[in-house]
Amino acid sequence: MDVKSRNYLLMNRQALEKDIKTSYIMDRMISDEVLTLQEEEKVKQQNTQKERAAMLINIILTKDNNSYRSFYNALLHEGYRDLAALLQDGIPAISSGNGKSSMDGMTSYVKTVLCEGGVPQRPVVFVTRPKLVDAIKKKLCCLGSDPGWVTVYGMAGCGKTVLTAEALRDHQLLEDYFPGGVHWISVGKQDKAGLLIKLQNLCSRLEHDSTLSQRPPLNIEEAKDRLRLLMLRKYPRSLLILDDIWDSWVLKAFDNQCQVLITSRDRSVTDAVAGNKYEVHVESGLAHEKGLEILSLFVNMKISELPEQANCLVRECKGSPLVISLIGALLRDFPSRWEYYLKQLQNKQFKRIRKSSSYDYEALDEAMSISVEQLNDNYKDYYKDLSILPKDVKVPTKVLCILWDMETEEVEDILQEFVNKSLLFCDRNGKSFHYYLHDLQLDFLTEKNRNQLQELHKNIVDQYKKYYKLNTPVPSQEDCMYWYNFLAYHMAGANMQKELHDLMFSLDWIKAKTELLGPAHLIHEYVEYSSILDQKNSTVRENFQEFLSLNGHLLGRQPFPDIIQLGLCQPETSEVYQQAKLHAQRETGAFYLEWINKKSLKSLYRLVVRPHRDAVYHACFSKDRRRVASCGADKTLQSAWRGASQLSRKLAISQPVTW
Repeated sequence: MDVKSRNYLLMNRQALEKDIKTSYIMDRMISDEVLTLQEEEKVKQQNTQKERAAMLINIILTKDNNSYRSFYNALLHEGYRDLAALLQDGIPAISSGNGKSSMDGMTSYVKTVLCEGGVPQRPVVFVTRPKLVDAIKKKLCCLGSDPGWVTVYGMAGCGKTVLTAEALRDHQLLEDYFPGGVHWISVGKQDKAGLLIKLQNLCSRLEHDSTLSQRPPLNIEEAKDRLRLLMLRKYPRSLLILDDIWDSWVLKAFDNQCQVLITSRDRSVTDAVAGNKYEVHVESGLAHEKGLEILSLFVNMKISELPEQANCLVRECKGSPLVISLIGALLRDFPSRWEYYLKQLQNKQFKRIRKSSSYDYEALDEAMSISVEQLNDNYKDYYKDLSILPKDVKVPTKVLCILWDMETEEVEDILQEFVNKSLLFCDRNGKSFHYYLHDLQLDFLTEKNRNQLQELHKNIVDQYKKYYKLNTPVPSQEDCMYWYNFLAYHMAGANMQKELHDLMFSLDWIKAKTELLGPAHLIHEYVEYSSILDQKNSTVRENFQEFLSLNGHLLGRQPFPDIIQLGLCQPETSEVYQQAKLHAQRETGAFYLEWINKKSLKSLYRLVVRPHRDAVYHACFSKDRRRVASCGADKTLQSAWRGASQLSRKLAISQPVTW
């Protein structure tokens, strides 16, 4: 290491030892291949956080310039920007003229593009498959500047996602063919409401630096149009990556004359879309030699030094990269158990999970069972709690803090244990950590704990109620979107009929949720959970579902309309109307209109409120106190019938009135 770099480390050693959490730093340094697994274990053996930090710095001081750069980059990406700033002036110069770092072959340009685009990082143990990576690159180059589709297809667990991400780590490819950047979306199996949420999130990400804040698209067609304009005007010559596509109808929402790469288990998934199409087939299993290479990297041995059981283990894993990684992680911690794990795979009979013929459940089920059994009893209980997480969802740390009633650091330590055992995945692209299970891992947990799922769902609902009491999450909170998307899912999973009824038929919840997500997701939940909501009577659920369906075009407007006033326009027999009236009677200083001639209308669908388009300046009652006239900034005069004469005492217009 350069003398200057070494001096900067020594000069700032005290500040570094005081603050850094070594586990996350070491993950990146191992990925950069500047830290070995043995050195990581040496650091972990220290008793306190400060001692672990001191040991890591001692190890770095014995290494070269690449270690300094890797340590600096790890500090940046893990949120230690103030500490990284202390080391910035000590960064050694890169001697090669192409601007690449020899530790991972990526330029800072590539790292920035991939980080901004949400491309997954390399696994800690990574084995190159150059033939497949080059095939993906060639197909991407075939797109040129024309719109089209590249499909990377193969069965679950074969490495489609990792190979696709690796193909994008090419400076020349990104600079020459996709100067507009790359945008990665994990799609998964979706219904229409779920797809709309994915599209809303993508549009929000692409508009992040816009000076004008736009409301989320209200439907898939609107989202498709907005995405088309964003890709055409703001991100020309960029690449859209859709990871884990299951259904061809989903692709129609992204059929916008842009360049798209998808990963899927279904080769024919692009049949429903137009444009040039190219394919890359990923074989269902690794070559035997590659499987041995993965095991050798986990246990830090040469392939020639592996015991004879290694060949049998790779065969029993059926070449699945995911299964081999799970077994490799176990052998890293227990290097003398080769025979034990081989016998477990050969002899132990686990209940097979069947969901899709493309799943290789035999090997995965066995490897998962062995992995979970190695956890201590407390950790097994925590891992069991993950059985009720929704599929294809990255869960913020705060949700699990609420579930387990723990501090963030305690939760992160538990989850890191699962990550280290390849039982959980962590997304660290953002400011906070988000965790998720592979779909096969979640299938395994669901089947294993099937008789306890209702209890587990009830537990997370109870913990939510204990934490938030009578309040609702606000958008500034990290866990807000999770609860608005999945609280009803957990209540339904727990068969909590009363709690689900109170939530789904609350105008306060409906207002808060539709303001964030629009009405589509709520309508989907009314249909999805109708069997629970309709246990006593289906009328109430039908009232609310009809209310959202008829007023969806209004609930997407900005500023957000007054949901109480909308509810007062419902039939008097409707539960929505009854709740809205109670809210209106409790409100003080608010002005609401109630229609007195609703019964004379043949169809309430014709009952439409056309309010002022701007602030209301003046309003007054007629002598018989049954008509109110108003005028406002939109230069119009309007009148409306009103039956409740007592409102004349409340009419004190000091701000715009919501109609």
